[in-house]
Amino acid sequence: MTAPAPASRRVLLAAPRGYCAGVDRAVIAVEKALEQYGAPVYVRHEIVHNKYVVQTLQKKGAIFVEKTEEVPPGNIVMFSAHGVAPVVHEEAARGRLATIDATCPLVTKVHKEAIRYANEDFDILLIGHEGHEEVIGTSGEAPDHITIVDGPDDVAKVEVRDESKVVWLSQTTLSVDETMETVDALKTKFPLLVSPPSDDICYATSNRQAAVKAMGADADLVIVVGSKNSSNSIRLVEVALDAGARAAHLVDFASEIDEAWLEGVTTVGLTSGASVPEVLVEEVLEWLAARGFADVEIVKTAEESIVFSLPKELRRDLRTEAAELVAGASDE
Repeated sequence: MTAPAPASRRVLLAAPRGYCAGVDRAVIAVEKALEQYGAPVYVRHEIVHNKYVVQTLQKKGAIFVEKTEEVPPGNIVMFSAHGVAPVVHEEAARGRLATIDATCPLVTKVHKEAIRYANEDFDILLIGHEGHEEVIGTSGEAPDHITIVDGPDDVAKVEVRDESKVVWLSQTTLSVDETMETVDALKTKFPLLVSPPSDDICYATSNRQAAVKAMGADADLVIVVGSKNSSNSIRLVEVALDAGARAAHLVDFASEIDEAWLEGVTTVGLTSGASVPEVLVEEVLEWLAARGFADVEIVKTAEESIVFSLPKELRRDLRTEAAELVAGASDE
């Protein structure tokens, strides 16, 4: 009797995946600053949530700090793609620092919405994860008006001053489905809840989740390339499981994949978070090919062509500006 042929092994490769326009802009901004001004260039928090990107920029001369006060006077500090609160800009001014704001324009949009609704005296319900840099930055725009709602389970304890003046905004990197579940719960509690003029969840987050949904049910295993502190990467794991994948795992590098995950697997879904360079996906594809998963099929659900211009501060002589700030302080 002839043994049955082994089932063919394949990889379903999500498209789009990886870098979004905001991440690309922020990473290039650090590289350009180092080229123009030389090292060191300080960056407040990780420029984007990816271990490989941070390590690569460190080797080029970027210094990552948690607090603005850690940057010596007379230096250049860049604010990450996640955005910062107004108080951080004030800290930089007091510290005599030249600044580059690499906040993603889509995050800036949410900041402006928060300012607008606070000026109109709305209570703002910010759907997002407590402690995430983006949520901290947005909340800082109108701390007296913003309440953070960390998912549907948080809705019961939300209180507002006037149920006729309530609006919801959201972190840009959330699960689309869970966010709408939270919004539905909020609308049930506050029927007059106002929605933002346009969806706050960024196009890249939505597109990457849609691609994973399209392949999830066909995948025995989904591998998401991304860092543990990347909100949008974590969401992709959750979306894959919700879409029907038998298993899903988050890895920074191909070396973190456990071969035991491949037991009984014939179809592997592969994607990457919005702050992940393509080189890391290519390494995973090579790792899988070496184990018999050489057949790669693209699962494409959207085209992306958005590009953001670099921060305007890169057009200035920031080293001279920083030196003048220090000189001005000594003259006072």
